[in-house]
Amino acid sequence: MNFKNSTAERSTITRDTNKFEEKTGNIYDSIVIMSKRANQINVDLKEELTGKLQEFASSTDNLEEIFENREQIEISKFYEKMPKPVAIAMQEMLNDEIYVRNPEEKQ
Repeated sequence: MNFKNSTAERSTITRDTNKFEEKTGNIYDSIVIMSKRANQINVDLKEELTGKLQEFASSTDNLEEIFENREQIEISKFYEKMPKPVAIAMQEMLNDEIYVRNPEEKQ
């Protein structure tokens, strides 16, 4: 999944909870779905960031290397400026991009 091109808000905005309730018929179900999706997104982003930062890992801690490593700082800043996983999950919910399967319901 490509989260870098997400159109989700990067700051906190007021949302209409009725739009989320319309998606499932129950606001609490919508919140649970969004929270589970946000956890999935968070794990994916964390793995991606850790993988990129592992390239810069060194066995010795040299203070000069820490200050000189601009690429690592730029990568970290990029990920800090990205929308939060919850905002991405909310945007996906509103755009009907989340597939939900309830094992308790018989099909």
